[in-house]
Amino acid sequence: MIRTLNNCPAPAKLNLFLHVTGRRPDGYHLLQTVFQLIDHGDLLHFEVREDGEIRRTTDVVGVPEDSDLIVRAAQLLKSATGSTLGANIAIEKLLPMGGGLGGGSSDAATTLIVLNHLWQTGQSRAQLMKLGLQLGADVPFFIFGRNAFAEGVGEELQAVAAPDCWYLVIEPGVSVPTASIFASPELTRDSKPVRISDFPEASIGFGKNDLQVVATKLFPPIAEALEWLKPYGEARMTGSGACVFCAFQQEHEADLALEQVLKIGPANWTAWKARSIERHPLSHLLKS
Repeated sequence: MIRTLNNCPAPAKLNLFLHVTGRRPDGYHLLQTVFQLIDHGDLLHFEVREDGEIRRTTDVVGVPEDSDLIVRAAQLLKSATGSTLGANIAIEKLLPMGGGLGGGSSDAATTLIVLNHLWQTGQSRAQLMKLGLQLGADVPFFIFGRNAFAEGVGEELQAVAAPDCWYLVIEPGVSVPTASIFASPELTRDSKPVRISDFPEASIGFGKNDLQVVATKLFPPIAEALEWLKPYGEARMTGSGACVFCAFQQEHEADLALEQVLKIGPANWTAWKARSIERHPLSHLLKS
């Protein structure tokens, strides 16, 4: 049995659009979105333990070990499968919290995928997606492992062809609590539903992000970053914020824009470029 697996990617996602189409009786919002995987994210390292203990071996500022989605995901898989094994899990955290990039959800998905492989628990992709939904609405997408048109609370997924391009992503120095955006009385909750066929493969500017209007009012740095990106094309916020992005057909175009952000943008901004990817880098570890 393999004992360790290092440098396991937990890629970020972008919401190419995000519409709020309604609200369920339990208060959860009904969404439509296209999730786009990008080649930028956290890295996780796993080592099997024989004593059954689940330990996070690196500190994550502001996230206690027992409430970390990584640890919770490992414990959930252990409980669901009856595995007697444990794991040491280290993380190189690159994605910001409260950034709208799905970092915590992606970390949890990578944990489920890798430990299912290392522990030989034999869970299918569908079974892991069902487990992941208990941890958060975005987790099933990362286990699904392909760019997707999503509905419901984000868990109803269909594979979709998305643009092959480069993205410039700006983190504008603020962290956005998702609950504060969805709780706003100013949030649009009645966008007209669209069909997957309405989303053209080459689309970069389809639809809008219904959460963006609320987030930019509550967190002005998001609006500043969007304004900064406007000369380069369609700029948009991902998820509930705070990160914003703009797409480029050519890598050198993204490089030039990134150079300008780093040179003259506010000192508290963080920016990077990333390429769109079609599949999760760990998809090969899963059986259908």
